[in-house]
Amino acid sequence: MENITLLIGIVIVTALVFDFTNGFHDTANAMATTISTGALKPKVAVAMSAVLNLVGAFLSVEVAKTISGGIIDETAGIRPEVIFAGLVGAIVWNLLTWLAGLPSSSSHALFGGLIGATVVAVGFDAVNTDKVVMKVLIPAVAAPLVAGIAAWCATRLTYRLARGRDEQETAKGYRAGQIASAALVSLAHGTNDAQKTMGVITLALVAGGVVAPHSDPPMWVIVSAGLAIALGTYLGGWRIIQTLGKGLTDIKPAQGFAAQTGAATVILASSHIGFALSTTQVCSGSIMGAGLGRKGGVVRWSTAGRMVMAWGLTLPAAGLVAGGAALLADQGDWGVAAVAVLGLGVSGAIWLASRRKPVTHDNVNDLNQPQGVDAEPLEPAGVITAALQAVAPPPAGPLAAAPATASSAPAAPAAATS
Repeated sequence: MENITLLIGIVIVTALVFDFTNGFHDTANAMATTISTGALKPKVAVAMSAVLNLVGAFLSVEVAKTISGGIIDETAGIRPEVIFAGLVGAIVWNLLTWLAGLPSSSSHALFGGLIGATVVAVGFDAVNTDKVVMKVLIPAVAAPLVAGIAAWCATRLTYRLARGRDEQETAKGYRAGQIASAALVSLAHGTNDAQKTMGVITLALVAGGVVAPHSDPPMWVIVSAGLAIALGTYLGGWRIIQTLGKGLTDIKPAQGFAAQTGAATVILASSHIGFALSTTQVCSGSIMGAGLGRKGGVVRWSTAGRMVMAWGLTLPAAGLVAGGAALLADQGDWGVAAVAVLGLGVSGAIWLASRRKPVTHDNVNDLNQPQGVDAEPLEPAGVITAALQAVAPPPAGPLAAAPATASSAPAAPAAATS
């Protein structure tokens, strides 16, 4: 570590800041349904998730290797200031979508930032487009669909197996199952998302000549990345937890269990084969699938539409910000300093804007609490939900006897547009 220059040190610190924002941005992936159904108290839920994110960071390095030597050619002359610019683009997009309460992809913000900065500073030849397509873009489309279908099937099966049983009795069992499945999602999140920061830091070390190309992340990198994402997870991204737990669909304990189990399976399988997918998209797809799997369940399609729009914008938006930052950082030390000052200024402005309508662990389950700035009421069940529910065979038994709809439940505000 004695060969680490000041610039590489700045890149490492910035990468850990991104990891921290990734933690609080993605806490909802594991704990939104567990908190919304009351299976765990909010602070207990995020504390458990933080510990398991830390543990998961030590289980694999396959995704880290995809980042450090996969999507970007680490031998193409990538300089530390390019990586710094990419991280600034990712952090700014993470904070903007957090302010709006939108569960966008921290992973795709990172990929977009790195790709945008690399293209501007080095050129398209430094981007391994085949790896981007195979390990980023295809999983981005397939993973939420697979997770949604799996959660839909699991929800249908769950209600069918529970027919004839007392609803209150089964709800207690499903809440216990939710805790176990939420723990599994948190562990899976650590194996996938914490590794992305490890990969970025390793890429910076390779760019600075500190470690050899194609090296595994050093142990101190693994430890620091795991701690950063765990701390961010513990602080809790309450705005996004509220969107996924209350704003997207009305989740019951059985649905929460099915959604989290399906999501954890997809994430762990992807981590094992090195797919750097978006855990946010996987968990959101699972929640929508579980919402449609219960007879009478409602997916708020305006909220889902905003989420999908944010998913589509994340790669190019983060890339554009990072590209501009790369142009400025390429001017020398003063350019790097200017990028740092601008990044801190934008981040501070976003934080001040979030204080206008704060969402905390005390009001995260309040249906009347806005989920973002200038939020608006949720819509009732629309024609898409009605059509999908009409063709789905209703589960038998008392659990299906009292379907919940958005029109009969108190209206919750939707996430604001970004």
